[in-house]
Amino acid sequence: MWRQHVQQFLATAEFGAALKEEDVLAAEAALGIKLEAQLRSCLLETNGVKGEHSLDLLWPIERIVADNRHFRSHLDFAELYMPFDCLLFFADAGNGDQFAYPILAGAIRRDDIFVWNHEDDSRTWVAPSLKTYFEWLLTDRIQL
Repeated sequence: MWRQHVQQFLATAEFGAALKEEDVLAAEAALGIKLEAQLRSCLLETNGVKGEHSLDLLWPIERIVADNRHFRSHLDFAELYMPFDCLLFFADAGNGDQFAYPILAGAIRRDDIFVWNHEDDSRTWVAPSLKTYFEWLLTDRIQL
């Protein structure tokens, strides 16, 4: 399903190998949060999606875990930015900005996707779901 959805907007997209359920459970345990349903489904089908110029449209699960842990624990970031424990990053725009789900009261309770701007620390809504994020990103509806 996810491969076909992305390929209708970008035929040259590259996909990682499907994950096993235990891989997702281990990532959720490491992050202390259950992944959003569409993100979970996409990762189980394809562990990461690359677009043009090898841009990560969806990071592999290992990077999702590593980058989120890094952003939440980096001491310099605590001085420069608002806290990152309210975001679950899953992709980047190739310019330093990153896409994320909002975390509310310790859980992802909405399907919405936001972009975090690394220059001004703003967090802006860009799509109502992961499915729409792929469509809008690949048809240039999301402008950064």
